[in-house]
Amino acid sequence: MAVAGCPDYFLHHPNYQQDNVDRAADHRQADLIGPGFQQSTNRNSPNHQEDDVDLEALVNDMNSSFESLYTSCSVQTESTPLLHNGQPHRSSTYQTQAQPTSPHQRLHRSQPMHILAVRRLQEEEQQYRTSSLPAIPNPFPELCSPANSPTLSSGSLPQCQPSGKYIIKIFSEDGMGKVVEIPADMTARDLCQFLVYKNHCVDDNSWALVEHHPALGLERCLEDHELVVQVQASMTSESKFLFRKNYAKYEFFKNPLNFFPEQMVAWCQETNGTIPPSQLLQNFLNSNSCPEIQGYLYVKEMGRKSWKKLYVFLRRSGLYFSTKGTSKEPRHLQLLADLEDSNVFTVITGRKLHNAPTDFEFCIKPNKVRNEVKELRMLCAEDEQSRTCWMTAFRLFKYGILLYQNYKIPQQRKTLLSHFSAPVRSVSENSLVAMDFSGRIGRVIDNPVEAQSAAMEEGHAWRKRSQRMNILGSPSPLHPSSLSGVIHRTQLWFHGRISREESHKMIHQQGRVDGMFLLRDSQSNPKAFVLTMCHHQKIKHFQILPCEEDGQMFLSLDDAATKFTDLIQLVEFYTLNRGVLPCKLKHPCTTVAL
Repeated sequence: MAVAGCPDYFLHHPNYQQDNVDRAADHRQADLIGPGFQQSTNRNSPNHQEDDVDLEALVNDMNSSFESLYTSCSVQTESTPLLHNGQPHRSSTYQTQAQPTSPHQRLHRSQPMHILAVRRLQEEEQQYRTSSLPAIPNPFPELCSPANSPTLSSGSLPQCQPSGKYIIKIFSEDGMGKVVEIPADMTARDLCQFLVYKNHCVDDNSWALVEHHPALGLERCLEDHELVVQVQASMTSESKFLFRKNYAKYEFFKNPLNFFPEQMVAWCQETNGTIPPSQLLQNFLNSNSCPEIQGYLYVKEMGRKSWKKLYVFLRRSGLYFSTKGTSKEPRHLQLLADLEDSNVFTVITGRKLHNAPTDFEFCIKPNKVRNEVKELRMLCAEDEQSRTCWMTAFRLFKYGILLYQNYKIPQQRKTLLSHFSAPVRSVSENSLVAMDFSGRIGRVIDNPVEAQSAAMEEGHAWRKRSQRMNILGSPSPLHPSSLSGVIHRTQLWFHGRISREESHKMIHQQGRVDGMFLLRDSQSNPKAFVLTMCHHQKIKHFQILPCEEDGQMFLSLDDAATKFTDLIQLVEFYTLNRGVLPCKLKHPCTTVAL
């Protein structure tokens, strides 16, 4: 019989009958069987002596081994019918059955099921949610979480997990975009390598991914170890990624003195500027050292259009300014910006948007700031070298040894490939051999030196043919119909009719390193060209003029002291020889179309 106040999921002894309703009033006590389980019995009735003995054996068995209770509660007997979601049959009447003949069977049939209260609440809530859904047989009940249910419910069905792929749109400098799908753990270096491979670019480890904010007029090159997906999460819908060259990303490891003037490094001033370049970099990379960059900067007041010239100190702990001249005392220093949760950006429209006093503006932008100009810390330097020094020191203080590891990875990979693998060649190149057809019968050139000499001679043969054509009265090399006059337009370093300002912008975007160059058409002389190059953070221009000698037309940039038949020959010469230039031509300023 059911006892008042007892939950319906308690299991009762099977010998109790539902028709003995009158005997329930004489029951004076309830025996506790397991935690949370009760049964009622009448010990005064002589007809239930066998029931008393049966319950005592059950209590002794439950007290002897509490672990067996958990094991047995998970086992569903064949006589217990299952309803929706695997719940046991909840009957209001007791099922009559014969007295067990053995103690083992008697204990097995009368053993209660232990269900935790929390699990019961979860199952009832789940049953309420899925009461309208049909039960689905579960072929793998051991894999089901809630009570090893033999039926599948909506809670036990597998949920749709994110695939880990993200859509990124990359833009080239000509404004064309390309959509790529990348995993969540792809770094900026890996994405650049992927784009280099897809667009058949020259892999010289100088490509970079640029974070560009057109509304704020800010941009910066992502570090090679940064995750692209995390950077995209902090960008607005107007922001975008650019794929371009950046030769200056790790140039400070090669020429540190060009990036850190002695008057701006406090450590150099204390030692009278006798520190070697290698020790200077070690001081920046060592986290235990305390280097310091100091100098005057124009600082824009927060929320105002005015600028103030302050003496500023850049340390590992942050950017500070002195309230009393150039004093370094702690009581005179105030914090301008923190380095930990910020990034340094180049301001490309400082004069127009912020009324900057100079063209060498940069900005410290907190990562939480998206499109609020008031939260940006605007700074302005006196010249390009000072701005480069501040921004490079910011990167070193924030990332430290990570930058050096990023710098060494391409070199280690290049060394490994040179030692253990041959240069990658196409199938057509592998099937070619050097041939000599100067005699009556062609022969294969086995000597590598002779083969290289023959290849160079063949490469310059078209120049000799064009010179012979000029002698016979054909058009000059400068004529548009001549090969010498148009062959340079296929080169990556030639950019056609761009202005001086556009050439400055391109060189600045791809890094002001020594030897960076490009060639363009002259705006003042339609028959001339201009060589634009960078040296010591300064951009210089050299005009290439045509000259005539013995009826032949040549090109020269040193008043006909050195003459060339075309621009390709001129670039090849100054790549190997400095000549009248301040340095050799090293890095061509190129653009790529995605």
